[in-house]
Amino acid sequence: MRVIAGTARGRSLVTPSGNHTRPTTDRIKETLFNMIQYDVRDSRFLDLFSGSGGIAIEALSRGAKEAVLVENNREALSCIRQNIDKIGFENVSKVMPMDVMQALRRLDQSGQPFDIIFMDPPYNKDFEANILPFLLESKIIKKDTLIIVEASLETDISYMENLGCEVEKIKEYKTNRHVFLRC
Repeated sequence: MRVIAGTARGRSLVTPSGNHTRPTTDRIKETLFNMIQYDVRDSRFLDLFSGSGGIAIEALSRGAKEAVLVENNREALSCIRQNIDKIGFENVSKVMPMDVMQALRRLDQSGQPFDIIFMDPPYNKDFEANILPFLLESKIIKKDTLIIVEASLETDISYMENLGCEVEKIKEYKTNRHVFLRC
């Protein structure tokens, strides 16, 4: 796994062993960032279920001004910290080593909204269905916040159209998809 573009282009990233995380492949990451390239520059980026931190690091490399990474798996956290240190993004990133809902409650109290929120929760566990309503009632989002949900192809996403956000697009891959919601 590597950084695809930007200031850290070509730098390799450390990933956790085993199957606790599913690092986004370089090809899917490149497609994702091509789709959001005009939203990333100078954005505040929130990466939920960060895994190795590859998505947030890619956003920072492409000009995001700040990234917050939320992860509670110890091995993944170690990889995130190694990758951030290796690339030199310590001053523009914040790691929250905790459960996603706990982190969201803390971030909501800060009252600082994000421009882009990316979430890649464990597949087929309905995390999205619990997190999205919380986000929509929180101070974490603002007008035009882009929320990107990575989910398996089997995940029911039909309810997302009734959340009060526009489903801008859905990009399907072989085993998963990205759902783009604009609030």
